Amino acid sequence: MRTKNLLAICFLLLAQYVTAAEKQKPNVLFVFADDQCFETLASSGHPVIQTPNLDRLTRQGTTFTHAFNMGSWSGAVCVASRCMLNTGRFIWRANAIYRDTAKEMQAGRFWSKHMASAGYHTYMTGKWHVRADAAKAFQTTAHIRGGMPNQVPEGYNRPLSRNDKKWLPYDPQWEGFWKGGKHWSEVVADDAIDFLNKAKDDEDPFFMYIAFNAPHDPRQSPKEYVDKYPLEDVDLPVNFLEEYPYNEAAATGRELRDEMLAPFPRTEYAVKVNRQEYYAIITHMDYQIGRILEHLEKTKQDRDTYIIFTADHGLAVGHHGLMGKQNLYEHSVRVPFIVVGPDVAKNVKNDANIYLQDVMPTTLELAGVEKPGHVEFNSLLPLLRGEQKESNYPAVYGAYLQNQRSVRAFGYKMILYPTIKKVRLYNLESDPEEQYDLAGDKTTTSIQKKLFAELLKLQEELGDDLDLTSTFSF
Repeated sequence: MRTKNLLAICFLLLAQYVTAAEKQKPNVLFVFADDQCFETLASSGHPVIQTPNLDRLTRQGTTFTHAFNMGSWSGAVCVASRCMLNTGRFIWRANAIYRDTAKEMQAGRFWSKHMASAGYHTYMTGKWHVRADAAKAFQTTAHIRGGMPNQVPEGYNRPLSRNDKKWLPYDPQWEGFWKGGKHWSEVVADDAIDFLNKAKDDEDPFFMYIAFNAPHDPRQSPKEYVDKYPLEDVDLPVNFLEEYPYNEAAATGRELRDEMLAPFPRTEYAVKVNRQEYYAIITHMDYQIGRILEHLEKTKQDRDTYIIFTADHGLAVGHHGLMGKQNLYEHSVRVPFIVVGPDVAKNVKNDANIYLQDVMPTTLELAGVEKPGHVEFNSLLPLLRGEQKESNYPAVYGAYLQNQRSVRAFGYKMILYPTIKKVRLYNLESDPEEQYDLAGDKTTTSIQKKLFAELLKLQEELGDDLDLTSTFSF
């Protein structure tokens, strides 16, 4: 009898030890914006925008200042970005399995599936836009949204003049973010808070995938947020153009949906109005993120939670005469990226090149999951812990359809438009706004050769079969 009692006690202690070990895995709160450019944080030095809660995160953690998206095989850049994010594959191999994404999920080769297998309670609300059933990808879901709220004809080609007041961002008659009666960003925050209330008593750690549709168009928010940005205070991009000179060759022309939001040629007034509405919806989203963070602290779940905030890509909103994200300039390929956690350095900026999809292997490592063979992106933990100084990506690759390619290395960026054999070259150190094309300067021949060779190497590494050598010679 005594032996049986001792065995029972041993099993009980072992079970408690295993449970304690499981609890030692940190929670993961992933907050994802849509269409948010890297520069749209007050803490990044933006002269106008108000983002107090995201700024608080930057003070509490580490900001990666050079986080990129590789580009897209689709006009819906978010589709490619999110496919890469959830499957862990680089752009062209993600494209190869895109139509079979649901099979990838069913086979367990999804971010959320790996987290679930590590003992996490997986949760999702908001924008999904992945070719797989979110309700099957996550154990618990709330409002699962599509690619964007509905847009109406009145939301395009505006404003034509200062008297053009038909479509207003706070008018619920246009539905969009107001469809259903409550702004979708507020719904996302409500959903996240509801899950946190339930998770505080859960023995399993949580993985929360909180995906806002904001600040994607239609850029709608309550009037009080729009009023925070009087037009006289809204900045005009220094690289403002009335129209991008190579937009048709780059497949960013007048028939592209995103580019149709503002009139052609661009006017300073129209760009300022679009930027006013962009800033307003970002500030409104920031407030909702603040609600989530406050509740995390209130329930004391912040103590063992890693928080990661980023976006699927940036947006032009008037830079270079463009409105959308279907280009390879910094404003459209770079995103904010903030990490907060128990052992993450506070109020630190890290300038290493990363891809936003590195968040997947980062959280898998936090969860104790060995990096799966199909995952090509890299964990950021060595950079965060100071164990690694150099980036995993000394050269950054960019692509859009078969119409654009870019490489960012050696302090420069080269952009190629193959259909018209056009080269653009920018010195990013002296010209961060990419205003002055140096491709015609004979003194840059050497750097152009180096960049082109680097791009060809990246093409081979990433499975890009676009033939550039028959079009360009350096």
